[in-house]
Amino acid sequence: MAGTVTHDPPSAAGGRRGGPLIVTEDTELLDDLLRLCAAAGATPEVHHSVPDRGEGWEAAPLVLIGDDAARRVRAAARRRGVVLVGRDQDDPGVWKRAVQIGADHVLMLPDGEQWLVDRIADVAEGVGRPALTVGVIGGRGGAGASTLACALAVTSAREGLRTLLVDADPLGGGLDVLLGGETAEGLRWPAFAASRGRVGSGALEESLPQLHSLRVLSWDRGDCVAIPPQAVRAVLAAARRRGGTVVVDLPRRIDDGTAEALAQLDIGLLVVPGELRAVAAAGRVASAAGMVLRDLRVAVRGPYAPGLDDREVARLLGLPLAGEVPVEAGLLRPAEGRTPPGAGGRGPLARFCKEFWERALVEAGAA
Repeated sequence: MAGTVTHDPPSAAGGRRGGPLIVTEDTELLDDLLRLCAAAGATPEVHHSVPDRGEGWEAAPLVLIGDDAARRVRAAARRRGVVLVGRDQDDPGVWKRAVQIGADHVLMLPDGEQWLVDRIADVAEGVGRPALTVGVIGGRGGAGASTLACALAVTSAREGLRTLLVDADPLGGGLDVLLGGETAEGLRWPAFAASRGRVGSGALEESLPQLHSLRVLSWDRGDCVAIPPQAVRAVLAAARRRGGTVVVDLPRRIDDGTAEALAQLDIGLLVVPGELRAVAAAGRVASAAGMVLRDLRVAVRGPYAPGLDDREVARLLGLPLAGEVPVEAGLLRPAEGRTPPGAGGRGPLARFCKEFWERALVEAGAA
C-alpha cells in the first residue's frame, strides 16, 4: 500500500544523483529496504536518526523513514521526497506521524514494494525528458521499413544524440545483420524475455551491442520468435527513460507485443511503395496500428505507378505525409565493403533522415 500526503520529490541539487537516505533502527525493515535498493540498482546511505551533517539530509534525492524512527526525525528540516515506511496496515496513527515529519508518502510493505523499487530507481537514474520514440512499419512486405529504421538510427547517432535501435520484428532477419554486427558482443531479445516490472535503463543500454555509435537490441539466431508483452513494455520503458531517441522496427502483424511497442511510440512511420496493391495493403496495416498509435504518418517510396505520387498515396490512406523516402541502390552490409543505411551522411537517404529528425525534435520541444 502506498498513500500520497503532499507532493512529488525534487530533483537533486545541481542534477546530482545518488541512492536514497534510509533512517531506521528496525533491522528487519532495513534488510527489506536494502534488498529493494539493490533491486533498483541504488546504493543507499543508512542512519539511525537524522545525519549529524545536515547536508546528507538535504542532498539525498529520496529519504526513507522507518516508522520506528518517525519520532526521532520530527525536528529535522522539512523537505520534499520523504517516504514513511511501515508494515502495520491497520495502524491509524501512521498518517498522523507522516504529517508530523512532513512525509510526502506513506508506504506499507510488502504491498508497496514495486512502487518503492520504481521510485528508488527513478531517483538513482534521474528522470528527465523521455526519448523521442519513432516506430517504422512496412505497408507491405519488402517496403524498406528496416532500411529506413536503420538509417534513422544511424543519422540520429551521427548528430550526437543518444540513440537506441530496437528490432521488434522477430522474423525480419535481424537489424544487427543489416548493420554488420551479428557477431558483436551483447545481449539480444531472448535475454529479456522474462523481464517484469522495471528494467534498469543504464544496465539495459550497457548490455546491448554498440554499432556505429548507437546501441542495438536485436534477435539472436535461436528459436525464440516472441517476447511476452510485459517484457516488451518493461524494456521499451527503460530505453525511453535515458532520453535521446529510440527507433523501433516493427512487424506488420499487430500482436500483443507489437501493441505494447506501438503504445510507447511518439511517431509512427508507415513505409509505402508507390503502387496500388501496396497502398491497399498499407491501409489494413494503418487501420490496425492506428487503434493504438495516435500519430501515424506515411513515408512513400518510389518508383510510382501511373497516376500516383507521394501526396496521392497519403491522401488515399488518409494519413499525414512524412515525405518521400529516397531509394539508394546497393545498400549492403559493412562486411561486404559498404556502409549501413544512412551512415555516409551525404546521400539522399541520410538527408531525408536528418530533415525528419530536425522537424520531429522541434515538434517534440526537444531541439
